[in-house]
Amino acid sequence: MMRRSILLLVLSACALFWTLVSPRVASANSLELKMATLAPKGSAWAKAMEKNAKDVEEKTAGRVKFKYFFGGQQGDERDVVRKIKLSQLDGAAVTAVGLSLIKGDVRVLELPFMFRTDRELDLVRDKLAKDFEKQFEDAGYVLLAWGDVGWVHLFTNVSVGGRADLAKTKMWAWTDDIIVRSFFKRLGINGVPLGVPDVLPSLQTGLINACYGSPLAAVALQWYTKIKYGTSLPVSYSIGAMVLKKETWNKLSPEDQKILRETASVLGSDLMKLVRKDNERARKAMEKSGVQFVQVPAAMLADIEKEGRAVWDELVGKLYSKELLEKVKKTLAEARK
Repeated sequence: MMRRSILLLVLSACALFWTLVSPRVASANSLELKMATLAPKGSAWAKAMEKNAKDVEEKTAGRVKFKYFFGGQQGDERDVVRKIKLSQLDGAAVTAVGLSLIKGDVRVLELPFMFRTDRELDLVRDKLAKDFEKQFEDAGYVLLAWGDVGWVHLFTNVSVGGRADLAKTKMWAWTDDIIVRSFFKRLGINGVPLGVPDVLPSLQTGLINACYGSPLAAVALQWYTKIKYGTSLPVSYSIGAMVLKKETWNKLSPEDQKILRETASVLGSDLMKLVRKDNERARKAMEKSGVQFVQVPAAMLADIEKEGRAVWDELVGKLYSKELLEKVKKTLAEARK
């Protein structure tokens, strides 16, 4: 009887011990992925990423969790990429400017006046997606999901009726955006180099009086509160993607890698639909707040489009290869048929 009592006591103690430590074991076995993005909390991008994070945690039974740093908490995209390389972050959801700090070829999709419609972009990106994803893998990253920012418009506080007016503006020029630097130089615009987090305060102080971006970005980042005009016709399409450091990816089990792939595919599809719809809403909201989207005069449009197309060849060998540019042009021509 005494032996039985002792045995029961030992078994009870063991059961109590595992009850107490099992949550710690589960926690210790989970992997928290630290991700950064410029997307503000509450934006369309942030909501989609939070939903994806919840799906991943549920489908992996808590083995994989995402921790997002929204609204540029980790700095501009150059800072974020540097922190990923230093293993201070595991990955990020960045624009193509951030992607170009890892591998620049993808920016061929953002050249001025390359695409006319969403459909054209989608067809070319889908055709070349695997090539770009392989490039990032070779560079030590896994591209989990593509994302959209939207059609890029020029926004100003002064009326612009021609190229000369445009050259007089104090236009923001993203520090790491080689396409914008080349384009603005051809247009005679002396851009003010700033990171994205510095745009709003610079609009407020008058350091700049013009910027560029999608309507959704202008609303999410509050730029629209400090501008009066927008070009009705966009100059390019801005894209992005969610990337994860391969070193972190390799820590995941094959099962969890599959789950991340599947949920990321849903995220990319959801983001595309949501962002495009919200860009339309954002433009209407901007117009309602007083921002005027003005038609670009025909002569000015022909002029800036000519300079924009000249950038295509100018950046060959600096950002992408001649072969890749020709491949995009050929794929686009086929899509237009």
